[in-house]
Amino acid sequence: MSATYRPGKDSFRSVLVIGLGLIGGSIAAAARRIDPAPLLYGVDVDPETLAVAIDRGLVDAAAQPDIAQSDGWLSDDEIDLIVLATPVSQTVEWLERLAVSGYRGVVTDVASTKSRVVAAAADRAGGFTFIGGHPMAGSERSGIEAAHADLFDGAYYILTPGAATDTNAFRRLHSFVSSLGARVVSVDVSAHDEAVAIISHVPHVAAAALVELASARAAEGGEDLLRLAAGGFKDMTRIAAGSAELWTGICLDNADAVATGLQRLCRVIGEFEELIESRDVDGIRTWLSRAADVRRALPAQWVPATSRLSELSLPVNDRPGVISTVTTAVGRSGCNIEDIEIDHQSEDSAMLRLVLTDEGDIEGLLRELHRAGFEPQFHSLEEGGE
Repeated sequence: MSATYRPGKDSFRSVLVIGLGLIGGSIAAAARRIDPAPLLYGVDVDPETLAVAIDRGLVDAAAQPDIAQSDGWLSDDEIDLIVLATPVSQTVEWLERLAVSGYRGVVTDVASTKSRVVAAAADRAGGFTFIGGHPMAGSERSGIEAAHADLFDGAYYILTPGAATDTNAFRRLHSFVSSLGARVVSVDVSAHDEAVAIISHVPHVAAAALVELASARAAEGGEDLLRLAAGGFKDMTRIAAGSAELWTGICLDNADAVATGLQRLCRVIGEFEELIESRDVDGIRTWLSRAADVRRALPAQWVPATSRLSELSLPVNDRPGVISTVTTAVGRSGCNIEDIEIDHQSEDSAMLRLVLTDEGDIEGLLRELHRAGFEPQFHSLEEGGE
């Protein structure tokens, strides 16, 4: 699949991706499709990874960390946006390094847990602008060899603006992420880690547990079991083939939420175990039907029902937290932001305009914005409009 995306106004002229694995390499590859593409830099500790990035044309220049710093890549005069595509512990180290270097541009990350990273960025406030990010896309494969340009096409990409998030920086990052082919959703930082524990981290552990169950049975004499493990079993345990080192870090970084999620999963399985032991036909059928109905209701791909767009406009005081409040409300309502624009009318007031796709609970969104003290105006745009 190939596509060309046009960035919004004030797009980033230059982007540095630190960590050229599956996600970082795919961000670089997807950014190549932007018209015009930004100047792309890549940093990684592995010389072979850097060589592959250059050979595949993923970046215009590549270097190891010390060389990148000595060459001035960590200066905002050289780089507009830095994407930290590294494990959480390394991301925290890079935030410190950028602060010491005096970087004053925009920084985002791709970590699937946010609390530790956001706290570390807050401790270094006053230099760069940090906006947390988490692409909900991936593969059981890892490394730059697995990177590809369409990894984010149609995928949710979470941004976590906070109270101190600069409105213009958020707009530019939103435009960049959308240009990768992703669909941006704003989520409150405090709710993010609990949510991803349930929909991402616990499922990975569950998949690994199923593989462990089958492997243990095979070791006990069920030699043919793993030979028969095809079809549904392989599909539902595919993610268990992911990097053990990566997932160890993820589980520890989100330990409390993962532990809570696993406890809830055990209770759910325990309920079903009781139904099985009691031979409760109706209970079993109801339990399975309920899950089947929910699963079938999930769309195969997160796309709008039609191409109709609507514009949400609301006057705002240009104060810390306004972007986080509005965009998080949009995300909670199940709406998707196609475009965002901020028209400054005075030093401390602006008109915030969001172009939304025709999905989600618009009425619920308007009610929430009214309760938050905003005066939103909503109207439909002509199909194929701006």
